[in-house]
Amino acid sequence: MITKLTHTNIFVLNQDSALDFYVNKLGFKLHTDASMGPGKRWLTICSIEQPDLEIILMPIDDSMTFKDGVAEQLKELVKKGTFGFGVLECNDLLATYEELKSKGVVFKKPPTKEFYSYEALFVDDSGNWFSLCEKKKE
Repeated sequence: MITKLTHTNIFVLNQDSALDFYVNKLGFKLHTDASMGPGKRWLTICSIEQPDLEIILMPIDDSMTFKDGVAEQLKELVKKGTFGFGVLECNDLLATYEELKSKGVVFKKPPTKEFYSYEALFVDDSGNWFSLCEKKKE
């Protein structure tokens, strides 16, 4: 029986830039930064409140994972914001929105009351987009 998810990935165009974005703008913390051989790097971040879920900042390059031009196709999909997405949660959407905007995070949709949540949409420095939702009050 599967008990939990421990790792997931976000495809990024540049690991250094992505690390800066996720740590210095969004407030994640660096978990692991290890060499995987020449030009390869295992780079993970996690939320301070969810340290047991590591997010791999996965570079898109022609390696064992991507062959025959697939990396270039994937890069274009990520840049266009048509590939990666996620849902992030915060305690106070309006305050978090203002804080992230002041740090240069680009929002595609301001805080809006939706039937499912209070939500804003933003993109990371690679083009992946995220729904930022306010945690439901219990």
